[in-house]
Amino acid sequence: KSDTNKNDINLNLQNMYSEAMVELNKGNYEEAQNIFTEIKLKFPLTNESIQSQIMIGFIEYSNLNYDTAILQFDRVIKKYPSHKNIDYVYYMKAICYFEQISHEELDSYNNVQALENFNQIITRFPNSEYSKDAKLKIILVNENIAAKHMVIGRFYMKTNKHIAAMNRFKKVIKEHSESKFTPEALFRLVEIYFKIGMEEEAKKTAAVIAYNYPDSKWYKYSYDLVTEK
Repeated sequence: KSDTNKNDINLNLQNMYSEAMVELNKGNYEEAQNIFTEIKLKFPLTNESIQSQIMIGFIEYSNLNYDTAILQFDRVIKKYPSHKNIDYVYYMKAICYFEQISHEELDSYNNVQALENFNQIITRFPNSEYSKDAKLKIILVNENIAAKHMVIGRFYMKTNKHIAAMNRFKKVIKEHSESKFTPEALFRLVEIYFKIGMEEEAKKTAAVIAYNYPDSKWYKYSYDLVTEK
């Protein structure tokens, strides 16, 4: 008798989960979330229950409730660290931060969190299907952080805060050398060095641009600047 009971429960559980997925795919998020929540409460120790908790996070993410989604994904990571789909949970958490990076001049919190979480995927799950995308996203986030330093550096230049500006440009060159902003950052240093009378440094930096970025407009600008001086 207990076997029949077990089978009935199992069938009921499978049906509920399938029904929730159908509603989700139709875009009926509220109905789907209600069923997932019911599964979580009625069948707490099943794989479907864990999967339902992941899907509740996904629904919050789909509704752009990023903070709620992150909390939900964190709960799953804490409770079920070795679940077979835990790489997906880490990935979705990183995406929640990534999608909130909307402008390079905004606060860097989401940049930092996105980087940290994408890096965790690569470190913990190098063979995961999400690892490749995480690597691509890291390049984008780094580009974004470099852009932010450039905006601040240019602002400092305008207000004649030369040392503060130099620090930003040097950060781009040192920490984001792969970014598209590196040649400009080098050129800005050439400009500042001339402004503060460090002509040798200016020429050395111009030579670095000539060597590494001969086809860039920043090379032309720095060449003009050096010959003019």
